[in-house]
Amino acid sequence: MSLPLTRPNGTGGQTRNEKALASFITVKKTIIQMKKIFLLLTLALFSIYSANAQTKLNLEDIFQQIQIENPQLKMSDADIRALDEAAKGARNWESPQLSTGFWMAPYNPSLWKKGSDGETGMGQYMISGQQMFPNKGRQNANQSYMNAASSVEKALKGATINDLYAEAKKNYYQWQVSIKKIAVLRENEKLLSFMIKNTEIRYKHGQAKLSAYYKAKAALGNIQNIRLMQENEIQQRRIQLNTLMNRDKQLDLQIDTAYFIKDYSNSVFDSTNLASSRSDIKAVDENIKLTFLQRELELTKLKPEFGVRYEHMFGFGGSGNEFTLMAMVKIPAPWSTRAEKANIESYTWRAESLKQRKQTIINEASGMAGIAKKEIELKKKQIKLFETNIIPALRKNYKTMLLGYEQNTEELFELFDAWETLNSTQLDYLDQVQQLLLLQAEIERLLEIK
Repeated sequence: MSLPLTRPNGTGGQTRNEKALASFITVKKTIIQMKKIFLLLTLALFSIYSANAQTKLNLEDIFQQIQIENPQLKMSDADIRALDEAAKGARNWESPQLSTGFWMAPYNPSLWKKGSDGETGMGQYMISGQQMFPNKGRQNANQSYMNAASSVEKALKGATINDLYAEAKKNYYQWQVSIKKIAVLRENEKLLSFMIKNTEIRYKHGQAKLSAYYKAKAALGNIQNIRLMQENEIQQRRIQLNTLMNRDKQLDLQIDTAYFIKDYSNSVFDSTNLASSRSDIKAVDENIKLTFLQRELELTKLKPEFGVRYEHMFGFGGSGNEFTLMAMVKIPAPWSTRAEKANIESYTWRAESLKQRKQTIINEASGMAGIAKKEIELKKKQIKLFETNIIPALRKNYKTMLLGYEQNTEELFELFDAWETLNSTQLDYLDQVQQLLLLQAEIERLLEIK
């Protein structure tokens, strides 16, 4: 049975079903509009959150950003490109020399013309060209030198990357330790606040003295001061890392708090190992090769150069045309090669200087790496003592004093003394961890380990 679409009286008005259907459609449209508005608001809030969200980076992420964006490395790339582009012109020829003008023409122009008696005129108009041919040996030497010129910059770029990575590691490790120090300080703030409040309650009931109360309040202020310093330290490390990555200095970011202690006890710091791993030593090697190539190029300047000269003369007053074709040679005479001989001797001694410089770098690096290795071994032993002996014992001592204080068998100054010793020892422990991480970063810089 179908529902009627009009009223029985035929007036054309809406039925109840039609009104219900219209209401349903209106409500549905309203819901759809509200969903659209909610979706837009969600997207807007997500965009705002994404814009303000902190970027969490690990060391590998920071290294990648440094390698891509750091201005020092971009400058090195530009220098390398400049030298490579210059090497394309290594096999260059000298420009030809062209000349034109009067040749053996008399000052009296009337003599240029043919005489009435048939005598030819005097003088000629000449055009000439001259080309010196490059010495093939010099071209080869120049090409070898210019092709090798960028090798030094490439090695120096590796040394720059190593230094930037080491700086990033040190800032990263200092930031990690500061986070852990702040966690310790916040915990100690809670402990001190508990002591202070407990003492205030006991004092009201005549169950406590104020002998250590103000000392505890001063210590609380000191803890807060140290925490502010560590928070400021984190801001400085953030600015340093953003600077290394060539980003906005105030751009916020987060780091991983987990750190790893590596074992370098079996590492060997001999000259062979250092020479094969360090880019600055490789740069010295490349510089030595470049110096010998410069010396070879100077030696080629002591060899003769050949050329050709052609001249064509147009005779005046009926005289015939003439030409000159001459071969030329530049002979390095003793009085014209003093500069080249001096440069050859100079490059010989410069190469010797670079060899000694290489040995100096290896000597200093091996010595510093050896010292850092011993320091790392010492710090590991000290940290192990802190972790297995000192801090657990002091923590038990504090808990014992706290239990005694709660049972009224210990005084506040004794509890405060136990806390103060534990707090300072925990901070000393984190200082030792930071020193170990910085030593680790330094030995990785010396060995050029990423």
